Amino acid sequence: MAQSSSKTIFLCNSCGNEFSKWHGQCPACREWGTLSEFSPPKSRGKTNGRSPRETVQLKSLSRQSNRKRILSGLEEVDRVMGGGMLPGSMILLGGQPGIGKSTLALQIVSGCDQTTLYVSAEESEEQLALRAERLGVTSEHLHVSGENEIVNILEQVSVVRPLILVVDSIQTVYNEDLDSLPGSVSQIRDCGQQLLNACKQNGFTVLVVGHVTKEGYIAGPKMLEHMVDTVLYMEGDERYDHRILRCTKNRFGATNEVGIFHMTSNGLDEVTNPSELFLAERTTNTAGTSIFPSMEGSRPILVEVQALVSKANFGTPQRNANGVDIRRLAMLLAVLEKRLGHIMGMNDVFVNLVGGLKIQDPAADLAIVAAVASSNKDMAIMDETVIIGEVGLAGEVRSVAKIDQRLQEATALGFTNAVIPKGNMKNKKAPKGLKIHGVKTVQEAFKYIF
Repeated sequence: MAQSSSKTIFLCNSCGNEFSKWHGQCPACREWGTLSEFSPPKSRGKTNGRSPRETVQLKSLSRQSNRKRILSGLEEVDRVMGGGMLPGSMILLGGQPGIGKSTLALQIVSGCDQTTLYVSAEESEEQLALRAERLGVTSEHLHVSGENEIVNILEQVSVVRPLILVVDSIQTVYNEDLDSLPGSVSQIRDCGQQLLNACKQNGFTVLVVGHVTKEGYIAGPKMLEHMVDTVLYMEGDERYDHRILRCTKNRFGATNEVGIFHMTSNGLDEVTNPSELFLAERTTNTAGTSIFPSMEGSRPILVEVQALVSKANFGTPQRNANGVDIRRLAMLLAVLEKRLGHIMGMNDVFVNLVGGLKIQDPAADLAIVAAVASSNKDMAIMDETVIIGEVGLAGEVRSVAKIDQRLQEATALGFTNAVIPKGNMKNKKAPKGLKIHGVKTVQEAFKYIF
């Protein structure tokens, strides 16, 4: 165990809080074994290029509110970020290795057609040039650097004066004044703070690429996500060609927005109608399937829910779920057995969302219950029907949010029936060609579905 001193602090890798002495358990977030020694950099006598006594000139708020966003040329990216990139903001882009982070970053800066400095701290300039050639990027405003020392990067920024700075990736950038290795807590904390200070003072946008751990979190301290203005995640499955760009934090727009892309040899292509993508190979009149309009941010996406119920071959039945919370599924199976008499205790249950999509929307409860019951009964759900509703422990169907957008998307794709909560029927006018059935309980919903 390291000994604390007047110049040594201990930093929690989970919550980012600092402590004067070492603890086995973090007093703030209660995580074990997350504190590590952190030595602050030596003082250079000046802060941000100003003397300690120099004051900062105040600016009018009204003048700062007229900044125009920078459009990337990719409608999916601009919508996820709330209408484009705001000057003076810092954006964090995370994802698994090989998911397409660098490809997306290069396509974004090429579509902006603004003075850009791309710092490739992992790859050489030649490797980046080969990727740019494959993607067809020929922007004259794009400057490339292979530097990975933070002081030299900021010096290049002062020379180029870019409107957009891309750092790929933050885990390979380091400050030589610190004794720790690149990617450590102290290095990421210091380099991230210097980039944040530079973009706020000079008004340019910083796009930082970050690695993701095996658990799916951005590597490094959690405070890196608190430090930036926008956090984007690239999600995908190697079995599929599509990629999902998800916004989990946005100080200048809505969160939980998603953008859908199709990975090709020439880069990422936008998918303007994701519902057609996820329903392209849907089978009709098949037991164990249902259609649910999910809300991903402000966008409705129709998803196919598949369920399979079979007799357990071993003593303990299996409960497997792809795309939905396994604990939520266990609760719904308990409701299905207690309130509707479906014996699930001796059956294996498998639930899957087609296309690799992951949802946290409780409005999917009724569609999941219907798909499981359909497979258990071996009866197909009524064709061209969408199912919406949150299921309570008493078997009631509760109202959900944004019902109008869900129904409009279902109508646009040719669905003619919708089972929705009774609470959403107040002053509800059905879209043309769509018949709506309002239900209070799951048992009442099954009368329409089967």
